[in-house]
Amino acid sequence: MSYANLTLSECLATGCDEPKCYERKWYIFLSSSLVTFFGGLLMILLFRLFTYVCLRRGKVEAAPAVQANANGKGSTNAIFKNSESEVGWMTSIKDWAASLISAQTISGRILVMIVFMLSVGSVLIYIYQTEAPIERCFKVTEDVVWQIDLGFNLIFLLYFGLRFIAATDRLWFWLELNSLVDFFTIPPIFVSIYLERHWLGLRFLRALRLMQLPEIMQFLTILKTSNSIKLANLCCTLVSIWLTAAGFIHLVENSGDPWLAFSNPQVLTYWECVYLLMVTMSTVGYGDIYAETTMGRVFMTFFIMGALAMFASYVPEIMELIGGRRKYGGSYNGESGKKHVVLCGHITYESVSNFIKDFLHKDRDDVNVEVVLLHNSEPDLALEAFFKRHFTHLQFFQGSVLDSTDLERVRLKVADACLVLANKYCDDPDQEDAANIMRVISIKNYHPKIRTIVQLLQYHNKAYLLNIPSWNWREGDDVICLAELKLGLIAQSCLAPGFSTMMANLFAMRSNSEAEEAEPNNGKGKQINQDTWQKHYLAGCGNEMYTEYLSPAFNGMSFTDVSEFCFTKLKLLLIAVEISMDSTDSTIAINPGHNVRTREGTLGFFVAASAQEVKRAYFYCKNCHGNINDCRKIKQCRCDSALSMIPSNLEKGKYNGNISPGGSPHRHGPSTPRTRPRCGGIAHLHISEELYEIRRQGLPSLPLSEQKEIDEDTKRFDSTGMFHWCPSTNIDDSILTRNQAQMKIMNGHVVVCIFADKDSPLIGLRNLVMPLRASNFHYNELKNIVLLGSLEYIKKEWETLKNFPRVHILDGSPLSRADLRSVNVNLCDMCVILSANQGKSEDPYLQDKETILASLNLKAMTFDDSIGLLRESSQGFVPQGLAPILGSPKSLSRRGSAVGANVPMITELVNDSNVQFLDQDDDDDPDTELYVTQPFACGTAFAVSVLDSLMSATYFNDNALTLIRTLITGGATPELEQILAEGAGMRGGYTTPQLLNNRDRCKVVQLPVYEGPLAQYANGGQYGELFEYALTKYEILCFGIYRFRDTTATTATPSSKRYVITNPPLEFLLMPTDMIFCLMPFEPSKESTYPGRERSSKRRKRDGDRERDRERERDRERDNGEVRNHGRGGHPQASPLHTNNHPKEEWDETLC
Repeated sequence: MSYANLTLSECLATGCDEPKCYERKWYIFLSSSLVTFFGGLLMILLFRLFTYVCLRRGKVEAAPAVQANANGKGSTNAIFKNSESEVGWMTSIKDWAASLISAQTISGRILVMIVFMLSVGSVLIYIYQTEAPIERCFKVTEDVVWQIDLGFNLIFLLYFGLRFIAATDRLWFWLELNSLVDFFTIPPIFVSIYLERHWLGLRFLRALRLMQLPEIMQFLTILKTSNSIKLANLCCTLVSIWLTAAGFIHLVENSGDPWLAFSNPQVLTYWECVYLLMVTMSTVGYGDIYAETTMGRVFMTFFIMGALAMFASYVPEIMELIGGRRKYGGSYNGESGKKHVVLCGHITYESVSNFIKDFLHKDRDDVNVEVVLLHNSEPDLALEAFFKRHFTHLQFFQGSVLDSTDLERVRLKVADACLVLANKYCDDPDQEDAANIMRVISIKNYHPKIRTIVQLLQYHNKAYLLNIPSWNWREGDDVICLAELKLGLIAQSCLAPGFSTMMANLFAMRSNSEAEEAEPNNGKGKQINQDTWQKHYLAGCGNEMYTEYLSPAFNGMSFTDVSEFCFTKLKLLLIAVEISMDSTDSTIAINPGHNVRTREGTLGFFVAASAQEVKRAYFYCKNCHGNINDCRKIKQCRCDSALSMIPSNLEKGKYNGNISPGGSPHRHGPSTPRTRPRCGGIAHLHISEELYEIRRQGLPSLPLSEQKEIDEDTKRFDSTGMFHWCPSTNIDDSILTRNQAQMKIMNGHVVVCIFADKDSPLIGLRNLVMPLRASNFHYNELKNIVLLGSLEYIKKEWETLKNFPRVHILDGSPLSRADLRSVNVNLCDMCVILSANQGKSEDPYLQDKETILASLNLKAMTFDDSIGLLRESSQGFVPQGLAPILGSPKSLSRRGSAVGANVPMITELVNDSNVQFLDQDDDDDPDTELYVTQPFACGTAFAVSVLDSLMSATYFNDNALTLIRTLITGGATPELEQILAEGAGMRGGYTTPQLLNNRDRCKVVQLPVYEGPLAQYANGGQYGELFEYALTKYEILCFGIYRFRDTTATTATPSSKRYVITNPPLEFLLMPTDMIFCLMPFEPSKESTYPGRERSSKRRKRDGDRERDRERERDRERDNGEVRNHGRGGHPQASPLHTNNHPKEEWDETLC
C-alpha cells in the first residue's frame, strides 16, 4: 500500500473519503499494463516453441509415410488434411484483417481515419483531465468524460485485435511502438472500473499516434509530393515527441518521488511542461520553470541529449523544406461555371504575351475562359509583371507536364483543352518536337479525352503523333506544324505575291483601332500621314476569319448567290461553307460555285472585322430585313421565322458544339463527342460521294472524248490525286552547272536560296514544293523550281523531293552573284530566301544575318539584258510585259528586272525586329510591330512569329486550322499524312476518272485589272462591281488587292513595291495596275492534252517516226552508200528522233 502526504484540502480535492484519499494505487494501474505486455509476450514465445517442436515431430513421423506412399502403400494427404483446412481458414481471416488495417478498401480507409481521429480525441481528453489531481476517485455512472474515453478505448482494443490477426510476425508486432502505446493506455481504463479510481498515468503516450498523420493524409491524397510527405513526417515526429515528453514531466512533477512518499510534488500545468521542454530543446533555458523531483531531473538529463540532437537536426531541415517550397506551388481552384485551359511547353514572356494578346482580344465574344500555365521553371520578372496585369485571366503553377501529380494540380481532367507551345528559336528542332510529343503522351496518358493542340516545328515529326492511341483529330486534337504552314504560305506567295501577309493578318485578331494605334511612325514620334498607302493596308488588317451558321433565309441558294448577297447586302465576305455529309462526317468546300446549295444548319466561313458583324448572316430575315439598306441595323428579329434561327440539326446533335457561332469559345465539355470536317483539297470533294456526284453532274471534269483516251496505266498524280507526281528522279539528273542553268534560259520560275550545310537541321522543303505541284494546276502551268545552296544539304532533303517534276539543283551559294545570274534570278517569278542556321547564334539580332545579307546582295545587283518593271504612262505606272495570268506560263513575254530591287522576293526572318534591315528606304521605327512594317505589308518578309496566333484561333474554332491548312498546303489530306508517315515517300496513283476528279478544286491566283476578263474595271471601276462580275460570270471569288505603293506619277522616285489590301469595301476605287487576289475554280478545258495521255500518244508517234526514219535511212544507204549527217550551211540537221514539234528539253520534261 502506497500513501501520499497530503493536506486536508488536497485530500478532499481527490474526491475520495478519508482515509482513502491518502492512499496511492498507481502501482495497480501500472501492473495491469506490465502484466498484459509480459504475459502476452510469454504466450507468444511458448506458442512458437510448441510449434517448432510439433513441426519437427511431424517431419520425423511423415518420413515413413512418404516412403510408404512411394511403395504404393498409403498417402500422406490424410495426415495433413485437417491442418491444411485450418491454415486456409485462418489465412482468409488474416487477409481480411490486413485489407482493413492497410486501407486498401474504402471501409479500411474509414476505419484507419476513425482510429486516428479517436486517438486525437483521447489526447484532448487527457489534456482536459490534467487540470484535476493525478489520482482521484470517481463514480462510473456520473463521469461522462470517462465514459467517452472508455468508448474510445474499446475501439482501440478492437483495432488492436485486427492488427494482431493481420500481423505476419506477431512477436515483432508485440514489440512495435503502437502496440506499446495500447498496452500502457487500454488496461488501466478497465482497472479503473473495478477500483472506482482514476489515474492519469501514461495516457499521454497517445500523442505518439500523431506520427500517423502523414500516412492518413496520403490516403486522402492531400500529400502527393515527396517534399510535402517528408515535411509532414518531420513536423509530426517533432510535435508528438514534444507532447509525450511534456506528459511525462507533468506526471512525475505533480506526483513527486514515490520513495519520498510523494512528499515533494511541484504543481505544474500541462502547458507549463510543454513550455519547459521547448526552452530546453532550444537550449535557451530561461530557468523560470525547472524540474524539482528526482525523477523529473533524471528524465530531463536523458531527454536533453536526445531532444537536442533531434531539434538541431529536424528544425533546420523543416525550415529548408518550408523555405524551398515553390512560390508557384499549390493547386488550381477554378470558379464554378468558368472553363479553363492548360498552357504548357515553351513558356516565355514573348510566347505567352503573343498568345494572350490574341486569346483575350476584344473582337471575340466574351471570353469566359481562364488560362492556367504549367512550367518547370519560375517565371522571370517580365513574365511575373505580365501575370499581374492579367491576374483575372491567368494563373501560373510550377511543375512538369510529365508528372501526373502536377497535372492533377492544374485539374487537367476538367480542363477544356491543353495547349502545348514550341520553342521556335531552338538549336535542335527535332529534340524540341520530341519533347512536345512526350508532353502530349503524358497528357493523353493522364486523360485520353482531353482536347490537345500542340505546336511542332518539323513536318516529318507529325507522324509520331499518330502512334498515340488516344490521339484523335475528330475529337478536336490538332497539331500546328510551323514548318508546314510557314513554307506553305511562302509557296502560295510564289503563286500570288503578298498572300502570306494577307493570311497572317486574317488569322490574327486585330481591330481597326489597334491598327491605327500601331501605325508606323517616322522615328520622331509622329505618325505618317493617313493619306499614304498605310491607310488602306491597316484598314484591311482589322479583318479576321470567323465562322457562323447561315440564316434559314439562305436555304436552297447556291454558294455563289449567298456569297454575292453577303458581300453586297451584309458587307461580309463568305469564302467557304461546311457541308455535312452525315451525322459523323463533314467537309469544307471553298468557293464551290453554283453546284453546292446551302441548307439548314450550313456553317459559313467569313472574313469580317468582328464577330458581331458576322452575326448578320445568322440573324438575317427576308421579311424583316429585306428593305433595310444599313447592314448595321440587321439584328435578331421577333417574327415567326425567328423561331427557326437555330438549325434543327443542332438539336439533333449533328453540330454538337463543333463550332461556336461568332467565333466564341466551345460550349461543350471536355468529354463531349464531336466531329470535325476533314481536310482535303481546297474543296476536297474526293471524300464525299454526295458532293462528288454534284460536281460530276454539274461540271464535267473531262470532255467525253478525252475520258475515253485516258491511259489508266499512267501515273501522273500521287495516290490521293492532289499533287503532280513523277517516278523517282536521281539527284544527279537534277543537278545543273552554271553553264547548264544559263542554257536553259528559265523564265517565270521559282528560285529558292538555301543557307544550310550537312549538319543543319532539315527545313522541310517538301512543304514548299507541294503547294507548287498541286494537281489543280495544269502540268504546263507548273513553275520550274531551282534550289540554290549546298548540295550536301539538299541531298538530305532529296528523298522527299524526288517524286516532284521540274525540280532542279544548283550547287552554289545564295551570296554568289554569278550563281544568281546563272539561274536568271531577274526573270524569276519569286526568289525565296531560307536559312536552316538561324538558331545557332546567341545574339538574336544575328540570327537572320545570312538571309538579310542575301536579300541586300540581290537588291544591289543590276542586269543589263533587261528593262525596268515599271513604265510611266498617262494612266500611272503599268507593269511592263506581264503575261495574262489565265494564259500559259510557257507563253510569258515578261522581261526581267533591270535592278535586283525589283526582283520579286520573300525573306524568312526569325527575329521580328530584324525586318528594319531589309528595306533601307522605309521609315519604319525599330520598335514597330512586324505586321505594320513595310516589308511585311508588301509581302517581301515573313516571320514565323505570325503563326503564334493560330493556337488561340484553333482553340476557339475547330475548323480554322483545317481551312488555313487547306488554303496553303495545296491539298494535304489525312490520308496523305498516313502515307508519308510510313516513310516511303509519295506514291503514284493510276490516272482514273475518280482520281482526276480530285483536281476539281479552286486555287489561289492573282488576276490583273488592266487586261483580261476584268479589264472593263481598269478605269475608275469599283471593287464591289468587279467582285460581283467575277463571281457571277466566272465563279471567281475575289478577296483582296495587291496594289503598287506609289500609284501616282507625281511621286519623285516611284517604287515597284506593292502592298496588300484585305477585303476592301464595295465602293473602293480600283487602279489599272492593281492585281486581284482570287479563288479561281479548276478549268479542265484549258488542258487540251494531258501529260499521261500526251506521253502515250507521243510514245506511239515516236515509235512510228523511228520506224519510218530507219526505213528511210536504209533506203538512202542503198541509194547513196552513206548517211548524210550535215545540211546546208554546215549546220547539223535535226535528229530524226526529234522531228516532232517539241524541243528536246520540253520533251524530257513531259516524260516526267
